[in-house]
Amino acid sequence: MVTIEVTPSAREQVLKIMERQGKPGAALRIYVQGGGCSGLTYGMSFDKRESGDEVAFEGSGLTVVVDKASAPLLEGLKVDYLLGLEASGFKIFNPNAKETCSCGKSFSA
Repeated sequence: MVTIEVTPSAREQVLKIMERQGKPGAALRIYVQGGGCSGLTYGMSFDKRESGDEVAFEGSGLTVVVDKASAPLLEGLKVDYLLGLEASGFKIFNPNAKETCSCGKSFSA
């Protein structure tokens, strides 16, 4: 099982987006894919159910699914939602990232 922290503000925002998109009760899928200036990027999507090759867990009352290939890179991840004058949106803090780009959307491990 992978440990990921979803802050209350991120959880609230995810649930609002799910509702707007007509997907209440869906799972939040967090994954890693190749790309970005540092080599890897994060992705988030909604999934109605999990398949057999995923690790599923509950975080802050929200179901989160992670594929087994992404799991080691996401262990200990913290997902937050910031609302400010200079930057607004989801912010990901990854203790496994050796380098991150200045935009915070890609990393290397």
